[in-house]
Amino acid sequence: VQLQASGGGLVQAGDSLRLSCAASGRTFSSYITAWFRQAPGKNREFVAHISRSGRFTYYADSVKGRFTISRDNDKNTLFLQMNSLKPEDTAVYYCAAKGTETSTRPSEYYYWAQGTQVTVSS
Repeated sequence: VQLQASGGGLVQAGDSLRLSCAASGRTFSSYITAWFRQAPGKNREFVAHISRSGRFTYYADSVKGRFTISRDNDKNTLFLQMNSLKPEDTAVYYCAAKGTETSTRPSEYYYWAQGTQVTVSS
């Protein structure tokens, strides 16, 4: 599966952004998908993942209550709605996919998008 992330930008603290990840290739609904992020000088970190059906989600504590992951399998698209953004949310955001069990570890995801930059000013 090929992934392409979009929707990043420069916003102020407290603003919202919606990231999208368009998938092409093999059946999107057969993949578990997730969002990760990487700030300068830091390791890539888990943000959220979602089950194949979209029924089950899981979030990093740092974004719980502010971010919402969702997917539209009919449109082969993954989303990340980000509300109440903080300067510490500044990072390159990546969507990723894997074929079996959910995971918070980047190393367990097979497919990656190129990333989209999110910058939150204070």
